[in-house]
Amino acid sequence: MVQTAPSLLSANFLNLERDIEMINQSEADWLHYDVMDGSFVPNISFGFPVLSAVMKKLEKPLDAHFMVLHPESWIKECARLGVRMFTVHQETCPNLHRTIQEIHEAGMMAGVALNPATSISVLEEVICDIDMVLIMTVNPGFGGQSFIASMVDKVTRLKAMITAKGSKAWIECDGGVNLTTGKQLVDAGVDILVAGSFVFKSADPRQTIIDLKNL
Repeated sequence: MVQTAPSLLSANFLNLERDIEMINQSEADWLHYDVMDGSFVPNISFGFPVLSAVMKKLEKPLDAHFMVLHPESWIKECARLGVRMFTVHQETCPNLHRTIQEIHEAGMMAGVALNPATSISVLEEVICDIDMVLIMTVNPGFGGQSFIASMVDKVTRLKAMITAKGSKAWIECDGGVNLTTGKQLVDAGVDILVAGSFVFKSADPRQTIIDLKNL
């Protein structure tokens, strides 16, 4: 059964505690938390005051996705707050192996995200060192974008690399996920589906999470 990670970026910010409680009571496996700096991506999202407040109420493990320059600056703070998975973009980490080591040394799982135009080949030397690869199925920065269909083949090729290298890394996908695109991704080898607006804007978010898990 595929894991699900609803994305807080699509929650109701005026009723954030209510939406977090919904996640707590749901079958979701993770909460996906996007951090954006307005430089690496053209948007700004949550900072550490919000993250601290969320962690006080959240009962699910949190996957913090850092779409920022110099994400290594925030590793220790996230570990202190109890973040389970710290995900960085390969495009922002010139010393990626060192960053992965720092994440693990802080006691968190390490994820590496790839933009749609970034080849999976950049991960060949670290695929056995990371816990998760996040394939962006939209260009990062905004929720509600259309799914990039060619990313399904990218997932298939990544799955083959993971198998060939003997890696235990999960594959996660984020962007434009619904029951149709989610099924395509699961069939290609995805382990975790991130879904934002499809979950939070649905008539019954908890049932939508179950539907995604059953793909």
